[in-house]
Amino acid sequence: MRIIVDLNRCQGYAQCAFLAPDVFEMHGEEALLYDPAFTEAHREQVRRAAAACPVQAILVEADEARVTPVGA
Repeated sequence: MRIIVDLNRCQGYAQCAFLAPDVFEMHGEEALLYDPAFTEAHREQVRRAAAACPVQAILVEADEARVTPVGA
């Protein structure tokens, strides 16, 4: 999984930093810092943080599974 944050949409409410402090961090009052490739241990915290974002600025993408075609 990885995170994409729309920093133009982010309003600095810091709900993500509260719910997943090892992944999201507020730098000052408005700047958000985050680790786009977080560890598996933080998966549930990141999902909750994305759901709690009042402006829905956080997108959590699942890793694409590699599928082997039949007959390959």
